[in-house]
Amino acid sequence: MKDSFHRTEGDINLSDSRRAWYAVISDTATQHYLDADAKYFLHQSMSTPCLDVLQSCEGIYITDLTGKRYMDFHGNNVHQVGYRNPYVVEQVKKQMDVLPFSPRRYTNIPAIALAEKLAGLFPGNLNRVLFAPGGTSAIGMALKLARVVTGRHKVVSLWDSFHGASLDAIAAGGEQVFRKGMGPLMPGVERIPPPTTYRGIFGDDGNDVKYAEYLEYVIEKEGEIGAFIAETVRNTDVQLPSKAYWKKIREICTRHGVLLILDEIPIAFGRTGKMFAFEHYDIEPDIVCVGKGLGAGIMPVAAMIARDDYNVAADVSLGHYTHEKSPLGCVAATAMLEYIEQHNILQKVNDDAAFMQSVLNDMKEKYSLIGDVRGIGLLWGIELVKDRNTKEKAIEESEFILYDCLSNGLSFKISQGNVLQLSPPLIITRQQLKEAVTIVESAIAKASSAAR
Repeated sequence: MKDSFHRTEGDINLSDSRRAWYAVISDTATQHYLDADAKYFLHQSMSTPCLDVLQSCEGIYITDLTGKRYMDFHGNNVHQVGYRNPYVVEQVKKQMDVLPFSPRRYTNIPAIALAEKLAGLFPGNLNRVLFAPGGTSAIGMALKLARVVTGRHKVVSLWDSFHGASLDAIAAGGEQVFRKGMGPLMPGVERIPPPTTYRGIFGDDGNDVKYAEYLEYVIEKEGEIGAFIAETVRNTDVQLPSKAYWKKIREICTRHGVLLILDEIPIAFGRTGKMFAFEHYDIEPDIVCVGKGLGAGIMPVAAMIARDDYNVAADVSLGHYTHEKSPLGCVAATAMLEYIEQHNILQKVNDDAAFMQSVLNDMKEKYSLIGDVRGIGLLWGIELVKDRNTKEKAIEESEFILYDCLSNGLSFKISQGNVLQLSPPLIITRQQLKEAVTIVESAIAKASSAAR
């Protein structure tokens, strides 16, 4: 590969295509602010240079300084109920006039209300909550709690996983782009292959239980494992484990006294057609982390939810964050959950899923460039390959498609270099979905013709 950077989580900002996009921007104000952004912010992978300068957002759209609108099928997973959701905005405005901040040694009614709401949504005795300003912090709290509960510091995670960008989170994660050059990280982390039914190391026969059995092998060989942490559904390149996989994982963790920590930070709150992704698998985790969409795209807030019998760390500061019980964040989160329930969003998402599955599978039949289509709810991945037999990644074609779609008002993310990840706001209309899919198909058709 000619590029010197890793294309895993979506390293598109350093490519020739990004430079070409950046070079033709003609709006003077946009050029000025992009230059200022590059001047004052530390440069980092996947951020600099930025795509564009945003001025506003509403519903499924983000709008730049020139008035160009993009349908946002990425949204950093915060946009479940759409941008600037009027119901959420109104509740936050009301709270700002009363109690915008709560010092940590005090509690407040919005925080208690959200904790009670979340406890009611989770099964069994998953009813103990801690809030944090972001998902990374929630992961850190979960890892610390697992040590306290089990008395063991070792943890198993998956290669290609992402659990946040702090040193403890990248130690538990499996994305090289976050770990390279960092030196020694948190000790005691063992990684195993993720369950993959396309391009999997154990073959593509659809039997991903082998990956679960690998966990037991590591637990028995390594010893002193306290927790297994994983995304219930791999968000970025849309990997969907089978029910048999998660049933086996649950059984293994229970038998060995290993806590099952599920990271649902990007995929909770209706993204998969259920409030939480683990509900598809008929399992109960021991600890769950949520965030991103919890704040409705308005306020940063995340949460760790644990079993009641894990309330054993009264003398340990698991979180202790300044904005731990943010009244604004908690009001936004409660309003988001109420909106989902009041507008029957879960049923809508399941209806949309059936539409997406049909139209994307039809697209796969038409274009050999598409090697695989994977999805659940309103989370879909289109994996592009140069050849269906060799499964060589169609990296250049993927970038061509991305920038063609951006030119036509559709924004999304590329993962693993060749997976188009489509993750729209859950409030999207069927007509808007059709419009977006049409833009994607047009770009794929162009890329397919150019590749011949």
